[in-house]
Amino acid sequence: MEKFTTLEGVAAPMPLVNIDTDMIIPKQFLKTIKRTGLGKNLFDEMRYDAQGQEIPDFVLNQPAYRDAKILIAGDNFGCGSSREHAPWALADFGIRCVISTSFADIFFNNCFKNGILPIVLPQSEVDKLMDDAARGANAVITVDLENQTISGPDGGTIAFDVEPFRKHCLLNGLDDIGLTMQKAAAIDAFEAQYKTAAPWI
Repeated sequence: MEKFTTLEGVAAPMPLVNIDTDMIIPKQFLKTIKRTGLGKNLFDEMRYDAQGQEIPDFVLNQPAYRDAKILIAGDNFGCGSSREHAPWALADFGIRCVISTSFADIFFNNCFKNGILPIVLPQSEVDKLMDDAARGANAVITVDLENQTISGPDGGTIAFDVEPFRKHCLLNGLDDIGLTMQKAAAIDAFEAQYKTAAPWI
C-alpha cells in the first residue's frame, strides 16, 4: 500500500449528503477482484449520460477538478452496501483523502485499508473547506497526516483527529497483509517449531 504522509492537491466539492457506495461505484462494475481500472467508472451514473458521454456539470468532469486528490463531501459519505470496490475506485481515480462530517462505518474502515484518509470534521470546518474547494484549480489543500493538519489556500489551518494505530498504518503504507508480513519471522519460527513438535500434521 502506498504511504500517506503529506498530500497536496486540488480539492473537489461534492456537497451532496448520503452519497452511497452504489453512487461511488455502481453494481455492474463489481465483477472484478482487481483494485485497478475502476477509476474510470467512479461516480459513473453522475459522470456519464446514457450514451456514455461526459456530463459537463459534474464536478470531476470540470477541467479544474479532473486531477482532484481530495473530496470535500456532504454528510454520511459512503453509506449503503459494504463494497470495498468503493475505496478502490476512489484510489484508482487519484482520490487519497475524503473530508466530511460523517462516514458510514464500513466504508470508513475500508478507506484506511486502501490508503485513503477519511477525515471527520465539524460542519463549520467542512463548510470552510467546501468554500475553498469552490475556487477550482486554485483550491489546493495540503493534508499533513503526521501533524494532523489541513492547510487551505489562504494559509489557514484546521486540526483533525485520527486513531493512532490507523495513522501508523497509513504513514508506513501498511494494509492487513503488510501488517502480517511484519511478523513473517515469528510466523516462520512458529511453523518450524510446530512441525518439530507435531510432525504427523
